[in-house]
Amino acid sequence: MKLIRYGEPGHERIGVQINEVNYDVSAFGGDYDESFFASNGLARLDEFVKANAGNLIAIAEEERIAAPFTRPSKIVCIGLNYKDHAEETGATIPAEPIIFMKSTTALAGPNDQVMIPRNSKKTDWEVEFGIVIGKKASYVDESEALNYVAGYVLHNDVSEREFQIERGGTWDKGKGCDTFAPMGPVLTTADEIPDINQVGLWLKVNGKLYQNGNTSNLIFSVPFIVSYVSQFMTLLPGDVISTGTPAGVGLGFNPPIYLQAGDIIELGADYLGTQRQEVIAFQKN
Repeated sequence: MKLIRYGEPGHERIGVQINEVNYDVSAFGGDYDESFFASNGLARLDEFVKANAGNLIAIAEEERIAAPFTRPSKIVCIGLNYKDHAEETGATIPAEPIIFMKSTTALAGPNDQVMIPRNSKKTDWEVEFGIVIGKKASYVDESEALNYVAGYVLHNDVSEREFQIERGGTWDKGKGCDTFAPMGPVLTTADEIPDINQVGLWLKVNGKLYQNGNTSNLIFSVPFIVSYVSQFMTLLPGDVISTGTPAGVGLGFNPPIYLQAGDIIELGADYLGTQRQEVIAFQKN
């Protein structure tokens, strides 16, 4: 099953995608939030969709597509989790996963604009394979980790490299700016992906392909990541873990290439759909 949400910010409604067509399921009630995932919502929604097959109303193509779940309690990210990306940035291959947090206020729809922060000169792109947690997870064994996964989502881990690397402290300050976490268009449930270790990811800027990777090249696997993160914090239903990006980010070029207002970012992943974002200059909300 593929979950979607649609509508203007603050007024989103829930839907599902069937054979590339989006359908409204707001009659199911509620939203795709922590309560939904914690209460076996995926199974109940599947029953609802099957019971109403043929009666679901298609969503107009001009509707805005939102992130496929409400704001999670946390967005956890794994840094330098592809060997080729670590090498292009001159970093040492990590012995254990690098964990940083991305502000939940950075969450955006897959086709929403990406806003360059005030005083930013080094805003960058990162296509990533995201894990969506399905039930409360604490000190989970690696062998059981996938039982805690609801599904997967495409994520553009937009990053400001000066804030991240040159301003001291942790990476978080370069990761959590407004609009820096476009997710979606769909949450694809775990049963719809035959092999999470063979998922292709790509990203283009202004039509030029910069990233072309595959989850087969992850340094730390999805089960290991879920287990590892759960040793340090309780993961709640609906939380997201973003698994890292392959080579081809702007920072990795000589000289580096950074996003400018007017640029168009396009990215996608097998089974997870595609995104398209226009980059805009800073605007105070």
